[in-house]
Formats: sequence, C-alpha cells, structure tokens
Amino acid sequence: MKTLAAAFAAAALAIVPAQARTILFVGNSFTFGANAPVRVLNADRVTDLNGERIGGVPGLFARFAQEAGQDWQVSLETAPGRTLAWHLAERRSLIDRPWDQVVLQEYSTLDPHRPGDPAAFVAATRQIAAMLRARQPDVGITLTATWSRPDLIFLPGQRWSGTPVEAMANDLRRATDLAAAGVRARVAPVGQAFTCAIRAGTADANPYDGIDYTRLPLWSFDHYHASSYGYYLEALVVFGKVTGVDPLTLGPAEGAAEDLGFSHEETVALEQAAHDALTTDGGCGR
Repeated sequence: MKTLAAAFAAAALAIVPAQARTILFVGNSFTFGANAPVRVLNADRVTDLNGERIGGVPGLFARFAQEAGQDWQVSLETAPGRTLAWHLAERRSLIDRPWDQVVLQEYSTLDPHRPGDPAAFVAATRQIAAMLRARQPDVGITLTATWSRPDLIFLPGQRWSGTPVEAMANDLRRATDLAAAGVRARVAPVGQAFTCAIRAGTADANPYDGIDYTRLPLWSFDHYHASSYGYYLEALVVFGKVTGVDPLTLGPAEGAAEDLGFSHEETVALEQAAHDALTTDGGCGR
C-alpha cells in the first residue's frame, strides 16, 4: 500500500507544472524597440516594471519561449538613452530582486561622452552583478553586444567613420567580453549577428545608399535604432543564448514574425543569421 501511495504521490507531482523561471531585461531603446511596432508588440506577455506597457525585445523573447514550450516570467526595466550605471543609480529599487536570469544592455557607444571607452560599462556591470548575486547567488547574467550604427560609420566626423561596417560591432563585442569576464556572464553576439546577416546577403549593409530590393533593412529611418527586422534578430540571439534553443527550430511560421508581416523566407533568413552567430560565437561577423 505504501508503494501504491507513493506512486500516486509521484504521479500527482508529475502533473503539477514547474514554477516559471524569471528573467529581467535592463536596457534602453535598443531593448524596448524604439521606432518600430516591436515596442508594443506582445506587451501583454511581459511585466513592465515602469508601467509603460512596453513589449520590445522582452516581448519577443516571451513569445519565442511559449512557442518553444518553455515557461518564463518576463520582466523589463528600460529607459531611453540611458547607461547601465544610470539604471543602477535611478532604478535600483525595481531591479534589486531575486531573478533566475538577467539580460543587460549598455548604451550603444558604451560611454556617451567617450564613445568606445569600456571603463564605465565594466564598472557598472560589476556593481550590478554583485547586487544581483547578493539576492540570488546563481543568477545567470547575459550581456548584449549590440550592433554597428550606420550614422556613426557612413557619416563623417564620427568615432567609427570610414571603418568597415563590422568594425563598431566588433569593438563593442570586445568591450562586452571584457565586462563579462569580470562577472562570469555570457555574451549575446547581437551586433555580429547583424554582420552575419549582411555577409549572407540577407541584409543591406549601408542604408545611406539605398536598400537593395532583395535585402532586408536592419536599421530604422534614423540609421541608428533597429528596424523590426533588426529587433527580431536581436531577440532571436538573446533567446538562443539564454535558453540554448536553436532559433532555427522556431520555424518559418513563427508567430511574432507573422504578426510583423515578415515572409517565411525572411523569417528563416533571420533565424539562420542568429543561428550562425550563436554557433560560431559571432565568428561569422568578425
């Protein structure tokens, strides 16, 4: 009888769903999806700690997770044009909680006053990591290495003017690797996924000379923020890095892509770019 009772107890436990894992996204407009419908898409799938009903990249992550059969409670804390140091100073009360996973996205040039200088990024990452691990010692931390900005490459007088399109993304990746090494974090090679998409012929490299008919525009009208295609690619890379799920498994009819009006061919091409960046650790974009 004890054996039978134990069997029933085990069966009962088996049908109780495991508690959802928690994930927090901290970042700025590159996380919340400025200049694109991604900003509000899937807002009902995430908790916006600022109460602004943003979906953004976290909303895409939540959609992918559901489709992949994973249970995540997704939260975000974002503000436009802000550094990680700002979030720590001004929004600490919102983010200083126990989380299973946290994704951190720094300002697009690392330091608004000294573009390309990683010092403040490294320092802020260490402070945030220490805060998070004081709450949850085994929290997983992922740093997003973002994309090259055409407005800083193809226009004169800028930090990366005249360099190859991949140069800025590679500089940001090196800085992100430096920050990650100090806190045992993972790096999501988003910027290099952009380059992978360009090199594969999926995306256009220079929006200032017009968009090739057969290629996707990864950047929005300001040639600074991403387009819906670019944010979608960002979300695929972050999702793959955090969960270990190959973005290609989401398939050509992935729901968020269909909501955004992507063709099946476009969706698969973006999934392939994310797959390539993840499986080569960004090597296809270097």
